[in-house]
Amino acid sequence: MQEAFLHYLWKYKKLDLSRLTTTAGETIVVKSVGQHNLLAGPDFFNAQIEIAGQHWAGNVEIHTASSDWFLHNHEQDKAYQNVILHVVWEHDTEVFRKNNTPIPTLQLKNYVNPQLLSNYKQLFNNKSTWINCESQFHTVSEFIVNNWLERLYLERLERKSKIINELLVQSKNNWEAVLFTLLAKGFGQKINNEAFVSLAQSVNFSIIRKLHSNPIQLEALLFGQAGLLEDNHQDAYYIQLQKEYKFLKQKFQLNNQGVLPMQFFKLRPPNFPTIRLSQLAMLYNKHQNLFSKIIDLNDIEAFYNLFKAETTPYWKTHYTFGKTSKQVSKTISKPMVYLLLINTVIPIKFAYAKQHAASNNEELLKLIQQLPPEKNSIITAYNNLQPIAKSALQSQALIQLKTEYCDKHKCLFCAIGNNLISQ
Repeated sequence: MQEAFLHYLWKYKKLDLSRLTTTAGETIVVKSVGQHNLLAGPDFFNAQIEIAGQHWAGNVEIHTASSDWFLHNHEQDKAYQNVILHVVWEHDTEVFRKNNTPIPTLQLKNYVNPQLLSNYKQLFNNKSTWINCESQFHTVSEFIVNNWLERLYLERLERKSKIINELLVQSKNNWEAVLFTLLAKGFGQKINNEAFVSLAQSVNFSIIRKLHSNPIQLEALLFGQAGLLEDNHQDAYYIQLQKEYKFLKQKFQLNNQGVLPMQFFKLRPPNFPTIRLSQLAMLYNKHQNLFSKIIDLNDIEAFYNLFKAETTPYWKTHYTFGKTSKQVSKTISKPMVYLLLINTVIPIKFAYAKQHAASNNEELLKLIQQLPPEKNSIITAYNNLQPIAKSALQSQALIQLKTEYCDKHKCLFCAIGNNLISQ
């Protein structure tokens, strides 16, 4: 029996409230279960309870067994002296305050519906499956699932905004610099995202601003910091970039010791770091105040036009230095723009609004719902249970569901798990 399940029973009043009594036979009337405390101290603060006709206001502590009170040394802790009710699954000993007055005890197992207990055990006995509710997931109504996924998506945005706030502190509240770091991460995608972030953070964004009108210098800066100009290619453009980077390195006192190596292995040529870095350079060549433009836009087509940048001419016939290929215009694709919207644009718009005590949730939900769902193993697996990922909102929410709830067996905190237990 998990203590978290007992918290769930008390918090959501999944009890036969009409006939509650203490282990001493005194009538209990629950006026308020109190505020759930997830930090140190009693489990529920400021509960309102009548015991034997007397009104009590104070805290509630919950344990699997009464003896856990002594196991956790609560009898020595001042924080537990205001506990008005000890809620347990199994009452195996009396518990006293420091002044030797007994703490009333409620034994939960006498008041829980057997079917609810059976549902709980069934859910938590399936840990060998992909997710605990794998065999039952399809039975939950679409209304409950969709409402929960919307909440999960906003929860995911909250998590991402914390990362953005950390970057803001590092950049002394420079939103343009933070955007550059996040865009670099997006252009690095799954394989090179950490390397691209380390590259972005190795350059003061003021340098990007100074070089924005010179595409060759911008590209030389990024390629040089990425460690991609350290060979001896007999290639005119490569040599030109080397010379430009040598000049920039001396002028701005640059170093790239903390930049992680760029990976080419297992990547399709259009995703090579050479192509992505050139596209990133050209994006900043095209737009000087990219952050303010992103904040002002809300239309998908407008975002596509904003991010519609291609490489410098050299990369139309190259994927790597010194080796020519068939001429292809390497413009940032729509799927790439969608990923930038999902992982960079929408989170930064959310964080910006939040910092300014504004809410743009409806606007962002409308935007994310217009984007196609992502394709990965998590989304495929959920869709096999019940086809629900119809937009990027659902796919992002499902990632949040899997990583923060299913993988951690937090079914009691999940609307889907709650529904299955309560059926």
